[in-house]
Amino acid sequence: MLNLISILVGLVALFWGLIAFTPLLGWMYWFVLPVAIVGLAIGALSSRNGGRNLNLVVLCVGIVRLVIGHGLL
Repeated sequence: MLNLISILVGLVALFWGLIAFTPLLGWMYWFVLPVAIVGLAIGALSSRNGGRNLNLVVLCVGIVRLVIGHGLL
């Protein structure tokens, strides 16, 4: 059950992350990353790895995007 919740949270973060990936919307990752961290925490409590891995990917892409855009772009 926790894995399913983690996957749902990860899909929400992924959806907003895809929107934030467009140029000049990189600042939105400041809102996406906390959602992905919550999903990662829920996924860590689960016995399965799918939700945790999804949130890790969203988190890594978001961090790289913020580093490339210097936190703003």
